Amino acid sequence: MSSSTRRSALRAGTITAVAAAAIVISAAPAFAHVTAQPGQAEQGSYSVISLRVPNESDTAGTVKLEVTLPADHPITSVRTTPRPGWTATMTKAPVNPPVESHGRSITEAVRTVTWTADPGVRIAPGEFVDFPLSLGPLPTTTDQLVLPAVQTYDNGEVVAWDQPPAADGSEPERPAPSITLTPASDEGGPTGAAASTAAGPPASGSDTTARWLGGAGLLVGALGLGVGAGAVLRSRRTTGGDR
Repeated sequence: MSSSTRRSALRAGTITAVAAAAIVISAAPAFAHVTAQPGQAEQGSYSVISLRVPNESDTAGTVKLEVTLPADHPITSVRTTPRPGWTATMTKAPVNPPVESHGRSITEAVRTVTWTADPGVRIAPGEFVDFPLSLGPLPTTTDQLVLPAVQTYDNGEVVAWDQPPAADGSEPERPAPSITLTPASDEGGPTGAAASTAAGPPASGSDTTARWLGGAGLLVGALGLGVGAGAVLRSRRTTGGDR
């Protein structure tokens, strides 16, 4: 094997390892702020949306989350699910003008949902928690649902995640959780509330673990390929040298 061939093989191994590292990095979730999971739902559907709350502090824990629902697109059905160690409360506000839903005139709707930790409970440093909400019907006159959130720590720090998406597509410093609303699908199968019930609320950490393990496996495999190529080249140099 010539010197140029060996160099080409080593370069190929290095490129593969770097590419695998990039996959691992891209697989890591962006836990820099409170987000809505999943980030997409159908217009007019009943969907389970979870507010994913990471704890950013190295010393304090999260003990409260308040989420505000849109006043210009009132959601007439809002439900929480029990979360051990947390108490959920809702406040309503008048809907003006009233909206019709299932033959009823809705004059008020939920405006805020607040989860408060019980004494001794918190989201500790390095942890995150999902807070599911069943919402519906989702608006049909907008392609985005923005849900401003306020996160409170046990040291008194309050962080508002309330900045709407920028017009140029860039992410603001304190982005509000948001959901892209797509036109309703005409395909068969469960939709709306049925689909949400079948799917259930997102798991707190299983998707994150799977993505990390998959990316880590690719990285280990790529590094092994590079090491193996180097060993072959060294062996050939020892036994025969360049020909």
